[in-house]
Amino acid sequence: MSHRGSILALPSGVYGWKTEGATLKPEDFDGVFAEKDEIDHLLFGTGRAMSRPSRAVSEAFISGGITLEPMATGSAISTYNLLLAERRKVAAALIAVA
Repeated sequence: MSHRGSILALPSGVYGWKTEGATLKPEDFDGVFAEKDEIDHLLFGTGRAMSRPSRAVSEAFISGGITLEPMATGSAISTYNLLLAERRKVAAALIAVA
């Protein structure tokens, strides 16, 4: 499978994710929250370098009971594969690296 652009890797499948990176809002993660019973951790690949999500996004994840772990997208991919192999309840939101 190949995809250009950002993706959400969820328990139900992999989906294209239209995102503007720095302007993310809690509703940009609606797909994640729709599957929250199947997800303990969301690995958030923020592009080439790690950056923190907005307070509103962080608070939405705290309220939703999902641990949000921001990191560079390359690191998020590696960590996702490792946790998935361990059969952990993990998902990934990956901003494409240009």
